[in-house]
Amino acid sequence: MDHKSVARDIARALLQIKAIKLSPANYFTWASGWYSPIYCDNRATLSFPEVRGLIARSFASLIEEKYPDADVIAGVATGAIAHGVLAAEALGKPFIYVRSAPKAHGLANQVEGVFEPGAKVVVIEDLVSTGGSSLSAVEALRDAGCQVLGMAAIFTYGFDVARERFSSAGVVLDTLSDYETMIAIAAEEGYVTPHQLDTLRDWRADPSGWMKK
Repeated sequence: MDHKSVARDIARALLQIKAIKLSPANYFTWASGWYSPIYCDNRATLSFPEVRGLIARSFASLIEEKYPDADVIAGVATGAIAHGVLAAEALGKPFIYVRSAPKAHGLANQVEGVFEPGAKVVVIEDLVSTGGSSLSAVEALRDAGCQVLGMAAIFTYGFDVARERFSSAGVVLDTLSDYETMIAIAAEEGYVTPHQLDTLRDWRADPSGWMKK
């Protein structure tokens, strides 16, 4: 698997279908309260067969390369459920998914699906920002008796806080594409001007403090 080529192909596709929206002049407000010149919604990829196929094949290749002994593929609800199913289908593996919290009724499951104690699991995520919700899913799987081999995500912003959290949790994170690759493609293909590229780099250097200076 040529990881750099895949990263560029995925970034290009996300920009083309506007799953990634760049707006340095009219910024977005994230749920965290951060202001941002970028918004990434990877659910949009499901509406484009070629793009969702590219993502599924790339996940499958990555997992075959790094985790050939994986027993089960797990998706993080809700954004990564469909991508996890597609990857599991490509690999011929069982699929389970992880809720953000246990159900309030019935069996009160947080991990849905069938798996054996000690199952070796690769977790699929659609987007990693600060890493909090992604690692909560890992914790739930571990509490349920799974052995988490690692996590694979479509895209990451590459924030230091996420790297630190994944390192502390002992979780390996691989992503199909990333922020640096994406802005390089955006600049090459005319999605942004040089001045807007500087804005995107300034934000990435201090996302929580951007627009507060």
